[in-house]
Amino acid sequence: MKKALKNIDLESLNRIIEMAWEDRTPFEVIEKEFSISHDELISLMRNNLKSSSFKLWRKRVNGRKTKHGAIRNFKVGRHRCDRQGKQSN
Repeated sequence: MKKALKNIDLESLNRIIEMAWEDRTPFEVIEKEFSISHDELISLMRNNLKSSSFKLWRKRVNGRKTKHGAIRNFKVGRHRCDRQGKQSN
């Protein structure tokens, strides 16, 4: 593991783990925001989750299109309900 990951503060660690669990946050966003690679993220998750939680997370994100920017069906933005922001008269 990189030296920078060993010195990560608790708030950032919690945010990284939260983002890793979120379905719609791709790994590339985590990499860009915290300067950690996908392999480093896996190590971080392995070292900071219970074994059963880590296995569940890996099973959940393995091959999930929304977690991998290269296989996503949309590139930019967030999901927005078609009724969001519209006013009826």
